[in-house]
Amino acid sequence: MVTRNEITGEKTMSLSGLDDRIDALLSPWMQTVIAYVQSNRPDLTNRQMALLLVVYLTQGPHTVRGLAAKLRVSKPVITRALNTLGAFGYIRRQKDESDLRNIFVERTAQGHEFLETFAGMIEATQGHAERSNAREERAYL
Repeated sequence: MVTRNEITGEKTMSLSGLDDRIDALLSPWMQTVIAYVQSNRPDLTNRQMALLLVVYLTQGPHTVRGLAAKLRVSKPVITRALNTLGAFGYIRRQKDESDLRNIFVERTAQGHEFLETFAGMIEATQGHAERSNAREERAYL
């Protein structure tokens, strides 16, 4: 995207070719994803990550039916994601003793540790983005 410097009137272009606002929003996310790839942790799909975040960040109890409704996907999609997340130790399934048709999805220590680490990656990249923005502002002045 081509913009004009308000002070000098010179035309400049964002390195990404995207609107500066979009670039500012996506750059920290890119840094987080890069840090995640380099962490050698298991690759999670967006659906798996969304499911994991819903289980950990929203009030339970969580059921396959409820999670499918929340994410607007089918129950088999949730089941496949739970199979993967369970294999990594990030969630655990527990039968509902009062209604054996229901399976509750529960948090685990491994899942908690994974999300703490991921949150740390986000925090680190936000600090990186803030430092970059401050350098750009000082250079502009």
